[in-house]
Amino acid sequence: MRHPSALISSLLASLLLVMMVASPLWATQVVGRIVDGDSGNPLAARVYIHSQDGNWLFVETTDPKGSALAYREQWVPMPNSVERHTTVSAHPFLVDLPAGDYLFTIERGKEYHTLGRQVQVGDQPLEITFRLQRWINMQRRGWYSGETHVHRRISELPNVMLAEDLNVAFPVTFWTIQAGQVPGLEPSTLRRQGPSPFGPRQDMGHRPIHIDREHVILPRNTEYEIFSVDGERHLLGAVFILNHTSRFETGMPPVSEIARQAHREGALLDLDKHSWPWSMMLVPIAGIDLYELANNSLWRTEFGFRNSPVAPADYMNVETDAGGMTERGWIEFGWENYYALLNCGFRISPTAGTASGVHPVPLGFGRVYVHLPRRFDVKDWLSGLKQGVSFVTTGPMLLARVDRRQAGEARRFPAGRRQQVKVVGSCLSDHPVDVIEVLVNGEVRRTITPANRLTAAGAYETRLSESIELDRTCWIAVRCLQHYPTGRYRFAHTAPWHFQFGEELIEPRREQIDELVKRVKDEIIRNQDRLSPEALAEFKQALAIYERIAERVGKK
Repeated sequence: MRHPSALISSLLASLLLVMMVASPLWATQVVGRIVDGDSGNPLAARVYIHSQDGNWLFVETTDPKGSALAYREQWVPMPNSVERHTTVSAHPFLVDLPAGDYLFTIERGKEYHTLGRQVQVGDQPLEITFRLQRWINMQRRGWYSGETHVHRRISELPNVMLAEDLNVAFPVTFWTIQAGQVPGLEPSTLRRQGPSPFGPRQDMGHRPIHIDREHVILPRNTEYEIFSVDGERHLLGAVFILNHTSRFETGMPPVSEIARQAHREGALLDLDKHSWPWSMMLVPIAGIDLYELANNSLWRTEFGFRNSPVAPADYMNVETDAGGMTERGWIEFGWENYYALLNCGFRISPTAGTASGVHPVPLGFGRVYVHLPRRFDVKDWLSGLKQGVSFVTTGPMLLARVDRRQAGEARRFPAGRRQQVKVVGSCLSDHPVDVIEVLVNGEVRRTITPANRLTAAGAYETRLSESIELDRTCWIAVRCLQHYPTGRYRFAHTAPWHFQFGEELIEPRREQIDELVKRVKDEIIRNQDRLSPEALAEFKQALAIYERIAERVGKK
């Protein structure tokens, strides 16, 4: 048997060893500076540090005037769908690291190349300068970015928007998840997420908050996200009311009166996801303005949204595998549903949202760029967003014009006339693009094999010049898709250009309108004994609208 004093000495030695491993006294201080590779000016950015043992580490700012915000989110069904980063202001950052090898990854929005660097940490302090190389400057071309589904707190956004170089953000202020409940600053304790480490939501009024001349928070936005009816689980879905002036004092459904109030206040209605059960009712009844072509199920990390509340129609032919919808399939589902709505005559403009704040994704990973002919002005930006002078992207930049006009333009031609239009522009990206397509009413009219020529800034560029002949009322859009070596997909998609021939109405394909009719009929049956007569009447009204379109198509 060991002597008690020897046992105590052994325990003390073990304790000392544990303290040496755990204590920052035995860690090495690493100071990092992030600068623009050309000008050398300090930059705000997003920082990832990954250790050899698989841990994610976070940094702090060294400057009293600086800020560093850690972000930790995971999609529970997918253990690899994690987002662990720190957004830092344009000041030096520091982190204490035990000796070892680490991967530092620095990103800033969409317009800089990702910088990855292996760093070996020993027992001596390190100072490292990370030089980010810009591959495109969108503001010099008149394009300004935003996203419309934001769950970050307003207090976070001055740091995060500058780190992501996101010009406009619409943080959710009021939120409800129960039918009939007035939206409040906190939706409910039923949400999976616990209280935010950044505190409760705040109502900061409706006036824009300017971080600087070209970065603006529009602070009053409401999400109706209905998961329960009469206290029981019953999914309807979500819709956003963006940039309204007064608080809403009634719950949904019904939706039409709230939508009318929102539009009277100049607010925009954003559909959120097309796959929610009630979404196809909302389009004609609420007068939806925006459709999230890049939505909150598209992430920087592993794709995790394999199953949808509403499955895509067979005619959409979306990609699946043994686990359900693939990332490409989810993108295709969003595209095809959007095309069906456009072909029914609903002039909805595309937008993008991430739900950063509750989903494992950086702010602005999917974003919408709006073109402004003059200097940045938030009112002009909002007008351009509604009109569709825009494109949506999760990576590439798609700069296209039709007959020298930006997207969102509407033109008229005499009935019976054939009209040649020319699609010109360029597609640029920090990775090669696989395909570029010109669409007419959602059908591919031209397929372009990208040239992917390297520019001096290190972008892959393909120039566009395609003549398209039109002879009927239609819309044109351009899209591109890229497949990363990691298996992930990124895309860009313009808003549509609209062309009216005489008094002819645009028409959906038979399978498109049949699917829209089916979706609303299914919801009427599912909600027959769950919703109030007033709410159910809106579904029936939507069905009548779709059936009139179907009847018109059937007469052709």
